[in-house]
Amino acid sequence: MFFKTKEGKEKIITLYNQKLDELNIEYSEKAVETKFGVTHVITTGNTKNPPLVLIHGTGGCAPQILDSFPNLASKYCVYAIDVLAQPNKSAENRLDMKSLDYGKWLIEVIIKLRLKDVTLVGFSFGGFISLKALEFNETPIRRVCLIAPVYMVNGNPLVGLFKMFLPLKKFIRTNNQKHIKKVMNVLFSEYDDFAFEFMSTTFQHCDMDFSPLPILSKNDANRIKTPISIFACEKDIMFPGKKMIKRAKRIFSSLEEVVLIEDAKHVPNSKDFKKIEDLIMDKIRY
Repeated sequence: MFFKTKEGKEKIITLYNQKLDELNIEYSEKAVETKFGVTHVITTGNTKNPPLVLIHGTGGCAPQILDSFPNLASKYCVYAIDVLAQPNKSAENRLDMKSLDYGKWLIEVIIKLRLKDVTLVGFSFGGFISLKALEFNETPIRRVCLIAPVYMVNGNPLVGLFKMFLPLKKFIRTNNQKHIKKVMNVLFSEYDDFAFEFMSTTFQHCDMDFSPLPILSKNDANRIKTPISIFACEKDIMFPGKKMIKRAKRIFSSLEEVVLIEDAKHVPNSKDFKKIEDLIMDKIRY
């Protein structure tokens, strides 16, 4: 199971609902039955607007990614999806990263929501899921925007080990906050009290997947025909921005736009998220 204890799950869901309330938005919640597990979706914005599917990263949830993009619902109908086996309201089933399962799951959710011409926005692990969806079936997707996506490049494993994974393991073992602060400072350009509490609670109470991350092959990337925009973060130690842009230009035939977010760590700050949001909103004119 993903949650280590019932009490741990309750703590996470309490924080989840707290963040959802803080957004102060009109929304509806829906449980979508898929063959991979029940998937929780938050919908906000006018359903007559073009659909935008928003996918959060590892250790995240739909209200958090909605918080990063507060204005998208003014032009799109936004469907924020809780990824399976993450600290949220979806099923706890972990899928095989080496297979197309995450892509099959997302496409099934999109089809069951009856969406077409979707703008797909994936952050971090959400970018990985977005690319898996394109590999599996591009039909319902109009364009894709990827922010610091997993699956393109990996950073120096030794740097990741010493700056991220060892402090994280120490935190999980000791619950000493100085260790999780080290991790947060490496990952986040900026973070608030909620992000700190949610992350700390997640790593204490959830069984996180630390298995190696796969890399998209050039052949599979070249087969994708959907327009892709990539927002890469310059100071991301896990998925370095310049390295990512260089490879993206080499492997994608449908690459529409690349943006290097200067000085940003893996999770951009609110100003940079706003810039990304503005560029995504501009795309609606096409």
